[in-house]
Amino acid sequence: MPIKDYGVLKGKASQRILATKNSEHYQILVNHGNDPHRIAINTQSSEAPSQVLFYADDDFHHAITDAILQANLPDAFTPLPSRPDGLALDFIRGNLFDVAQMVPLDSNVPGDNNDLNDKLDLFVQQAISDNDAVVYAFGQHWVDADGADKYFPEISPSTGIHDIHMNQGNPKGNFLKDNGIYQDGGLIFHFPSRNRWAAVFTAFQSQSFHTDDVTGNPLNDLPPNDPGQPENDTPVRIIAAKVNPKGDDVGKEYVLLLNKSAADIDLSGWQIVDKQNKKDTLGKLTVPAGDTLKVTLSGKGAQLSQKGGIITLLNKEGLKIDGVTYTAKDASVEDMVIEL
Repeated sequence: MPIKDYGVLKGKASQRILATKNSEHYQILVNHGNDPHRIAINTQSSEAPSQVLFYADDDFHHAITDAILQANLPDAFTPLPSRPDGLALDFIRGNLFDVAQMVPLDSNVPGDNNDLNDKLDLFVQQAISDNDAVVYAFGQHWVDADGADKYFPEISPSTGIHDIHMNQGNPKGNFLKDNGIYQDGGLIFHFPSRNRWAAVFTAFQSQSFHTDDVTGNPLNDLPPNDPGQPENDTPVRIIAAKVNPKGDDVGKEYVLLLNKSAADIDLSGWQIVDKQNKKDTLGKLTVPAGDTLKVTLSGKGAQLSQKGGIITLLNKEGLKIDGVTYTAKDASVEDMVIEL
């Protein structure tokens, strides 16, 4: 069963409390004095290995930021349906970042900028000090009727958001029941005065990065940088696309693939997937060794939205090989090929 009450909390950060040995969550107070909430972020795993996988981008570019602004969310918690083509996050299907770039970090160790506390604090302190900064926290909402919050007593009853991490790919055990698609957690920061976005995403090393399209259960148990992962074994990459062709789009949109290897690769049964999870299945196509292949979309399956979107490449087993994203700005010039 997926997590309950998934959504996004929008707010202004005003205080934070670092994680400790006795309290494994990094805490943030948002919307001080006006529907205050606590954001609780795991800094270690209860299942071995304890280090949490971490990725951050201080200049984040993704179609999700345009969608967030267009939604004009209130400074409060907003429930989100777990489906594609909305605001719900999915690390695998949303192509938010390259999961192979995640690194394992301890919660709290001596030294500067070398643990999860430090990495989170870098972004949160910027959000606290910048009067215009906005935090968007994705995860599971809670309201505890038992009384005031133990970290920020002004929150009464205790109210907040947690599960600010990937919420799929959990193996058999205590957290299998939490698996689901389009319900991942994360922190996205907007700094309007600097015209900049930033993002922080975390996951547990026990989680798989290839999951079932219905249940979110793992299809394998390999970590994202394991050499046995299909995206590492099969060096086909999406390098460009025509998203906004001149005139009617049907039969004119295409994706350009590159084979970086020294051997031809058969793409029969592979799929191109768009942000609505619509798919084009490839026929008898081969991408030559060290060469490119232009794959024209049928117009009946995957479609490349001019409002920004994602393009994902799956192999014939349905496992993700590569994924990219583009923004509405990228797609604004007619008949232009976008480098991805």
